[in-house]
Amino acid sequence: MLRLPSALPLTREGAWWRRTLLPTLVAATWGAPAWSADLLTITQDALNHNAALSSARLVTRSTESAREAAKGALLPQVSATGSVAHSRTYESQTSGQRVSNPAFAPAAIDDNINSVSVSLEATQALFDAIATREVERAERQIDRQLYELAATEQQLLIDVASTYFEILRAYELLEARRAQERAIGRQLEQAREQFDVGLIAITEVEEAKAAYDQSRATRIAAESDLQVRFEALERLTGERYDSIKALGEAMPVKTPAPNDRQHWVELAVENNPLVLASQAGVELTRSGLALAEAQRLPSVNAFANYNYADSDADGTSGYNTDSQVGVRASLPLYTGGTTTATIQENTFLLEASQYDFEDQRRETVQQVRSRFTQVSNDVATVEARKQAIVSNQSALDATRAGYEVGTRNIVDVLNAEQSLYNAIADHASARYDYVINLLTLRQQAGTLDVAALEEVNAWLEGESVEFTLPEDSESSVTHIGQRPQREG
Repeated sequence: MLRLPSALPLTREGAWWRRTLLPTLVAATWGAPAWSADLLTITQDALNHNAALSSARLVTRSTESAREAAKGALLPQVSATGSVAHSRTYESQTSGQRVSNPAFAPAAIDDNINSVSVSLEATQALFDAIATREVERAERQIDRQLYELAATEQQLLIDVASTYFEILRAYELLEARRAQERAIGRQLEQAREQFDVGLIAITEVEEAKAAYDQSRATRIAAESDLQVRFEALERLTGERYDSIKALGEAMPVKTPAPNDRQHWVELAVENNPLVLASQAGVELTRSGLALAEAQRLPSVNAFANYNYADSDADGTSGYNTDSQVGVRASLPLYTGGTTTATIQENTFLLEASQYDFEDQRRETVQQVRSRFTQVSNDVATVEARKQAIVSNQSALDATRAGYEVGTRNIVDVLNAEQSLYNAIADHASARYDYVINLLTLRQQAGTLDVAALEEVNAWLEGESVEFTLPEDSESSVTHIGQRPQREG
């Protein structure tokens, strides 16, 4: 991983050095720079390999298949049955008259019979309210599932983008903590040298040592945080990345366009997939109520059947056939109260789904308003944090000058050092807050898509963030194996 030289503080001059001399030094030392993944590349990997999204897509296809299965009940139904049987009959019983006069008693009957029968029947629903409303219910299920799929896709996009920029945030915070550790380390060395020649007391050395130990612990925690955030990408994409592109200094920081909170609220109510899925859930529950009410309606079916039978019994020849064509109707008269209870159950579910929809709408409106306010505030915060770096740099320079002439002590210098690097870290964090909040606002408004991420991807003009993850003995990404074979 690239680091700043220990002799140069992370100031505006340091940023210039990173933008100009550092790429030249890297190219001269290692040759052509290694390829780094950008936000768009990682997003495409996630769309292709994310397990949760793949599951949602297959559930959607399953729901579409369920609609086709429901439609089958309204189409012609043809069935055929057949049998081949062998029977053996032995009869020795006779009437009482024949028993009293054995001369008239017939011989015992012993017959082996082979028989064949075939039946064909075709039916066509003429009026079947239950089957019709089953199809309508399946259509409403598809509507809801498509919105839920869109919500899953948008959630994946925001998860990928948030994880990506959280990595960059962790990297910049780590760079600030490293620079802080180096700066306080130099201050500690200077304090020790001054103590050795008797210019300061041991207490100032101990103060510097405590500040250095604290900065070292903070830097170690920042390194761990960076590793954890890098590994989070693997869960989303199933891939590992050695480096990603960083955010450029020229990233535009401006208020949402249009700068009208009510516009974003209306956009969310019309486009947010969770709101639309909840609204589709109301229609799905309404179709369930209609299906329950259909249990009281009659059904009418046209039918035609044909039967064939033949056997080789003694004393018979030929075969028997019969056929029918007609209309069959049925009407449920009493079902023990089941239909009434089912209607009441679905009535309550319909009312509950309407409340769920209203709750989702209110939550979305609140989220959009909050994100819009956050993005608007982030614009001012980024500028304020940037100015704070300049102010803290000036304060540190003044404190150092006062320390050299004896008007300030080492604690003042250490505090000024920490304030500067905290300001640098806060500025970096504010920039990523702006990007993440802006993308989240678009997600809540239902307008987050790959094109929106392409716009943000154009801001990635900084140096790449490189990181080597520890090798595992076994990959944490498993494959589901071969897809099951379809039958029929």
